[in-house]
Amino acid sequence: MVSHLHVHTEYSMLDGLARLDPLIKRASELGMKSLAITDHGGLYGAIDFYKAAKDSGVKPIIGCEMYVTTKSRHDKDPSDPIHHLTVLAKNMEGYKNLVKLVTTSHLEGYYKKPRVDHELLEKYSGGLAVLSGCPSGEVPSLITDGRIDEAINRADWYREVFGSYFLEVMEHGNVPELPEINKGLLHINKELNIPLVATNDSHYVLEEHALNHEILLCIQTNTNMEDPKRMQFGESSYHLRSHDQMIAAFSEIPEAVTNTDMVAEMCNLQLDFTQARLPEFPVPDSLSSDEYLRNICLDGFQRLLPDVPEEYKQRLDYELEVIKQTQFPDYFLVVWDIAKFVRKNDIFFTVRGSAAASLVLYCLGVTDVDPMPFNLVFERFLNLERKEMPDIDMDFQDDRRQEVINYCSSRYGREHVAHIITFGTFGARQSVRDAGRALGMTLDSVDRVARMIPEKLNINIDTSLVESEELKVLYESHIETKHLIETAKQLEGVTRHKSVHAAGVVISKEPLDTVVPLEFTSRGDEIGAVMTQYAMDPVAALGLLKMDFLGLTNLSVLANALVMVEENHGLSIRLQEIPLEDQNTFDLLSRGETIGVFQLESAGMVRYIKELKPNSINDVAAMIALYRPGPMDHITTFIDAKHGRREVRYIHPALKDILEETYGVIVYQDQVLHIAREFAGYTLGEADIVRKAMGKKVPEIMAEERDKFVEGAQAQGYTEELADSVFMLVEPFAGYAFNKAHSVSYGLVSYWTAYLKANFPAEYMAAFMNSYIGKKDRLISAIADCRRMGIPVFPPSVNSSFQEFTIEKTIEGVAGIRFGLAAIKNVGSEALGPLIEARSEHGKFETLENFCKDGDIGSLNRKSIECLIMAGCLDDFGDRGGLLEVAEKINALAQQEKTLRDSSQSTMFDMLGEVDGVSLAAIDVPLSSTSDHEKRMWEVELMGMSLSSSGHLANVMSKMDNDVHIMLSQIESNGRRGRSTIGGQVSTIVDRFTRDNKPFKVITLEMLDGSLEAVVWEDALKKNPDIWDPGKIVTVTGTIRERDGDITISVQEGSEVDLDQVLNSETIRTSEEEKQMQKPYETPVKDMTNGSVSNGKENNSENGSSVHSDGLGKENGISETANKKKLVLFIKETEHPQHDKMLLDDVKRLLLGSAGSDDVGLEIESRGSLVVMDWKPVKVDASEELQQNLKNALGDYGDVSVQSLMF
Repeated sequence: MVSHLHVHTEYSMLDGLARLDPLIKRASELGMKSLAITDHGGLYGAIDFYKAAKDSGVKPIIGCEMYVTTKSRHDKDPSDPIHHLTVLAKNMEGYKNLVKLVTTSHLEGYYKKPRVDHELLEKYSGGLAVLSGCPSGEVPSLITDGRIDEAINRADWYREVFGSYFLEVMEHGNVPELPEINKGLLHINKELNIPLVATNDSHYVLEEHALNHEILLCIQTNTNMEDPKRMQFGESSYHLRSHDQMIAAFSEIPEAVTNTDMVAEMCNLQLDFTQARLPEFPVPDSLSSDEYLRNICLDGFQRLLPDVPEEYKQRLDYELEVIKQTQFPDYFLVVWDIAKFVRKNDIFFTVRGSAAASLVLYCLGVTDVDPMPFNLVFERFLNLERKEMPDIDMDFQDDRRQEVINYCSSRYGREHVAHIITFGTFGARQSVRDAGRALGMTLDSVDRVARMIPEKLNINIDTSLVESEELKVLYESHIETKHLIETAKQLEGVTRHKSVHAAGVVISKEPLDTVVPLEFTSRGDEIGAVMTQYAMDPVAALGLLKMDFLGLTNLSVLANALVMVEENHGLSIRLQEIPLEDQNTFDLLSRGETIGVFQLESAGMVRYIKELKPNSINDVAAMIALYRPGPMDHITTFIDAKHGRREVRYIHPALKDILEETYGVIVYQDQVLHIAREFAGYTLGEADIVRKAMGKKVPEIMAEERDKFVEGAQAQGYTEELADSVFMLVEPFAGYAFNKAHSVSYGLVSYWTAYLKANFPAEYMAAFMNSYIGKKDRLISAIADCRRMGIPVFPPSVNSSFQEFTIEKTIEGVAGIRFGLAAIKNVGSEALGPLIEARSEHGKFETLENFCKDGDIGSLNRKSIECLIMAGCLDDFGDRGGLLEVAEKINALAQQEKTLRDSSQSTMFDMLGEVDGVSLAAIDVPLSSTSDHEKRMWEVELMGMSLSSSGHLANVMSKMDNDVHIMLSQIESNGRRGRSTIGGQVSTIVDRFTRDNKPFKVITLEMLDGSLEAVVWEDALKKNPDIWDPGKIVTVTGTIRERDGDITISVQEGSEVDLDQVLNSETIRTSEEEKQMQKPYETPVKDMTNGSVSNGKENNSENGSSVHSDGLGKENGISETANKKKLVLFIKETEHPQHDKMLLDDVKRLLLGSAGSDDVGLEIESRGSLVVMDWKPVKVDASEELQQNLKNALGDYGDVSVQSLMF
């Protein structure tokens, strides 16, 4: 029976289509006793393949198709060809050498491909069987080049080095050089007596998968099936051929097929999955690891728990004994050592998962949760029955996570620490999009199908066809769509790419490259970060210590907020000392003001937390556990029971002690364990095993566990009927009840974030915005929340802003937030550093020339300077339009100053001197008047929101009726569904037509905390055709919808806001939320100091505090020119200049005959591009009559619109 020795799986990413399970199943069906895995340049799937093959009764052969350079692996010569070589591990020595070769090829030899050289092959040759490779192999390439003598010499070298060396013959069509290669290999076989081995360059499982493999190659090479020059195999023989097919293909050399079994017999690798490879922690004074762990725990116990009941000591002794028997003391010591480093260096961290259930970890300082008051079950974390290595997953503030990894590397050696890889697969939508692109379909048609797939985690195409009626109808009625979906199904689930796991880190006892193959991470670091080629589960299976080191943004927010609190209020706060009964915190949660609060921000969670009105940390933890698919159905029951609207009943009194804290609802896995122990007599360890088994929902397992449960309950003295009832109660919860330790641990973080937001809102929100400085959507919602709380957010300024958001006070002493310069699009944080330092040294910049001379802005390019101007950062020096006209001069002068400064010469100002007190290098800023609307559009583009005009817009919108939603957050809190009325400002407009050729508009509507898309249908357009222009403030009524996470409104009617009526009205929104939006925020801290700007930045005021003095905090009035407008003419240029001249003459005559104070703008479509300009000398009265006359004059060659210049 043939043994396939050259097999590519899905881990030859975007080249191999064979998924592991179908591949192994097919080999078993064909009666094959052995099967190799030889993916390109890596061992990514080796362990999963090994285990799956063993389970199927097929002997796994671990191998790799390696890349070989004939020169040094250190050379990077583009002319040096890269050859292929098939390398197989015969035994453990061979496996270790294969791992070493693969690792070194990535870490030392990577150039285009991970390469080894002859030196490496010779050094790590033991225990390996080597085949000469495909037509790209070194020996076959020499044959193809007609260098047969060199081919013989090279083959002889390989035989001398490896001993087990074979000449690899293949039979595939569409490879014209193969007959010549095989002839040459036969010649070498006779010359050197090196055995021939037949292989099939398998890339997919079944012959009918050939077309799907071509699709995969198109995805890899970014081409499509219509491209005749695309990479293709050309025929369908690259599947897992049967024995008979291989015999037929190699009928002239049958021994080549027989020899495959000979090679397979040589390969008898046995991997040990029982060996623990944990790092040995160095312990002092000749103590054992167990003894040292106990000593540290007792020290922590006495310090943290000095006056506790005896049951605490009993629990500690019990946990230490379990740790001893399971032989994990070194693991706990390693984690303690990491936690000690983290606390010493003030890095904020917490633990995830069941680790918080351990009193030992609390005493070690690894967790902040005392498990006893929360009744957390240690056996859910570690028990004697399971004896699996427990997971101690740690979250660190994301801006300091790398420090922890660097410490581990220095503590245990870089060769013992690595990141862990993760693999991305083709999901349902991804497979449809990629398949469509490879099939040459249009982007719109593919996107339409992809969007019909429901937005659900891990949903597949078959499920989508059931759940999406729209998709099912299209699939059944449209041939092209059916072909697309059937093609996508073959890609779905196949490994597509690799990346670094967000949290995974491995620490080993022995050097990692003797156990797992390594490669550089895609991102790397300053000293070359490496990652394993095995994912989390294979790493754990090999007995290595895998740690989850996740970077958590909210911990960074907490850390930075506390720094600001200390700087601004002189209060040094430790998270562990924050009181857990703070009424301000629970009031904030009960109001649903949870933007920026960990785990409690989503619209659904806000709705439920407001209904719950939590008054304890237990309530917060329970809500975190319940807000997930499955248990979410019980949230209403939980809330009603808490508030006495539903009577809590227990089918047996013993359940009350277990379920009372969650009002009779099974919320936690720990409760399932306690019920199993109470009623069926299980130990908690046994109960945890039962819980896991029940969670799989396998009918046979469920029936078996039910019988055990009832039998155990009867032995405890309970009736069969009661036992059956209790089991039926527990059964649905066993699969989705949540880990209580995790809920409590994360609940604490949620509470801490809410506490700081409730009691130090400005500092917390500034820290929050700094952590999300590159994410506009988060900044928009955060700034809107600041407005709601009465926290002023000051616009960016080169004279006041830092890179990040900082605390700045108004004249009245109210703490506000100054917008950070690094949050402006196209302005890099690094380039801003010199500017901030220069301002700290020289003080504020009085003039534009002073800014160029002293500002050290040479690192900013023209684009960055223009963005700073458009965002309002240079408003101190003139109008934005005028500044933009001289942006090139600003940049040139700044670059000259930088050159002079770098060359240690005098500055340009020093050399030119002064004439009549005016610098010879002065920049004359042209007189200009940028409209508020244009400013707003620039600011929205560059910062995500407008700060300069927000006062005007907020003033108008705050006077709308209470039933008009003016913030996205209001829509979200109401469930993102149903009929609603919305107020906002028209930003952009796109005209479209339905299939029936009926017009409609897609409008972007700007609200106070973001924007949404409004679709205005024909009926609404007919009712008010003239209100849909940029700059106009409108109210629209329609149906709210959510698609792909975005909110849209389907508009049935709309109306323009009458600015005169609204602004002259005395009516103010009276809802509680709007009252809070209008009033200044009063900080609850009594001993607040009049301190300096946060973050230790410079002090720009004489009295020791940074004060914002541009009038914010006073009521924003509306100028008398509130109704000033801009008439915009859109004109199409034709190919007839005389016609165009006559048209313009007509337009000029109409404009000059209607003089007024309104501006005129031109948009001229010329040769496929649009030229936009202001016609500044012309001022008109943009009346309805003028508009109509202009439209008549322009006819089919243009259009007319009017914009408000208020905003």
